[in-house]
Amino acid sequence: MFCDHGDAGTGEPVAGLLRRGNAGSNTAADHLTVLDEALAQIPAHLRQPDTDGKVKVLVRTGAAGATHAFTARIAGLGMEFSVGAYLHHFDIHTILARIPTTAWTPAYNAGGNPREGAWVVEVTGLADLTTWPEGTRLVLRKERPHPGAQLRITDVDGHRITGFLTNTAGRQLADLELRHRRHARVEDRIRAGKDTGLRNLPFHDAAQNRVWLEVCALAADLIAWTQRLALTGWARVAEPKRLRLRLFGVAGRLVRTGRRLTLKIPATWPWVGQVTGANARLAQWAST
Repeated sequence: MFCDHGDAGTGEPVAGLLRRGNAGSNTAADHLTVLDEALAQIPAHLRQPDTDGKVKVLVRTGAAGATHAFTARIAGLGMEFSVGAYLHHFDIHTILARIPTTAWTPAYNAGGNPREGAWVVEVTGLADLTTWPEGTRLVLRKERPHPGAQLRITDVDGHRITGFLTNTAGRQLADLELRHRRHARVEDRIRAGKDTGLRNLPFHDAAQNRVWLEVCALAADLIAWTQRLALTGWARVAEPKRLRLRLFGVAGRLVRTGRRLTLKIPATWPWVGQVTGANARLAQWAST
């Protein structure tokens, strides 16, 4: 589980669980374990409920997190959830047939502007949500698939149909749907994690691989906080492979003069400005 790495997020991993290879993707017990461990990593003041008992924490997952036990725990803690919906859990074809054409509103693109060829609609009143936490809403999205895309059994009239469940009250549907789709940013962190050691588990013993998982999470932590505190421009959003090539792999030299250690970076190194600037910003953080 990762923190979001949007404008105000760090993108750091907060919890991970090494499971058996035959473990189910939507095993609620495992999800609850990871959720509890992740919440323990969040500063206490960010987990304090307000006067209405609400905690300003949003938990986003794909459809694997769409279980009653998982969403009930989140709602019970006063937090919000946004989880992908398994549409075969609902009578989706009947629901789609009952939606007036005028009820669909344009979805947003990544920039928050209306997107051509994609629409959203809320069908909470048309779906049976009695087994989900109180206040759960079901929002659907339909869009024209890209050329060559293979349609699925839940797709209707040539449109790709997806949906998500959330207990967030109010807000524009397109805004809620865009917020949910931004969960895809976790794929960036998974890809970066694989490039930082998680592509393969090197040991035969599970206990040793758990240590390896912790080491990889530590590496991801260091990269995330280095980018947030010290780097700017392209380096702030670069993935580990580029950082290793341009910054981490520079041939520096420690020189001791006047009882002080000085880091010497070759002036001809193309990205020397990023290296020295990062070092200066870290020194400033350390002194405050």
